[in-house]
Amino acid sequence: MDSRAIGVFDSGLGGLTTVKKLAQLLPGEDIIYLGDTGRVPYGSRSKETIVKYSRQAADFLAGFDIKAMVIACNTACSSAFDMIDGYYNMPVYEVVTTPAKTAVLCTKNGKIGVIGTAATIRSGAYEAAIKKIAPDTLVYSVACPLFVPFVENGRIAVDDIAVLTIAGDYLSDLCETGVDTLIMGCTHYPLLRGVISKVIGKNVTLVDSGAETAKLVASDINVKVIKAPDGAKGTIKYYVTDSIDGFSALASRYMESDVQGMVEQIMLE
Repeated sequence: MDSRAIGVFDSGLGGLTTVKKLAQLLPGEDIIYLGDTGRVPYGSRSKETIVKYSRQAADFLAGFDIKAMVIACNTACSSAFDMIDGYYNMPVYEVVTTPAKTAVLCTKNGKIGVIGTAATIRSGAYEAAIKKIAPDTLVYSVACPLFVPFVENGRIAVDDIAVLTIAGDYLSDLCETGVDTLIMGCTHYPLLRGVISKVIGKNVTLVDSGAETAKLVASDINVKVIKAPDGAKGTIKYYVTDSIDGFSALASRYMESDVQGMVEQIMLE
């Protein structure tokens, strides 16, 4: 048994999609979440800056003597995972490989769409992961840079005209490809699931990169017997690099529980 916490970091609110799933699957585990809200979004930054920010976030979490780390930011994974994995004496999980495997299993026609930040799409990480599993699969990738700011500002309603208009513009070409499976390649995007589904079509299977990775983490925690003691009741502690109030309100809304008093502002530089 291991009572140490699981660490999760993201550029902002998006990683909460992973945290929520982890808390459901591993109710006895403590989770420490870091949202780099003061520097969100990462997707428009250079690779060098993304690596720098990611290492700072990882170092912060490692300072808590956590037993596992989840990089719940697709942009960070596509640019910095290789420089973080193996650096710490713990398992480190990324949010690209597992959802790619899920998408390959889900597709019926061999056509998979990927949406993500500019940096994630530019890296080609999802295409590489999918092609490694199923070389003949057709992959269509589209950058959706404004989705993250919408989420960070609480604009996630399915009837929000501005969000629907932007989504329609981003996804119009993708709709013409005939994809039957779409990877939401940013952990912010599941918060816009309703909007994305409305635009892309309800017959298209949406793959949540954060939730799929959380399933892998939960399986490993249980199988490798590094889980918390039986009967433990897990807690979640949140750290952000910008305003506590804005984050607390949106996090409470998404997590469906009041996080007031559980959020602390910190500096990474």
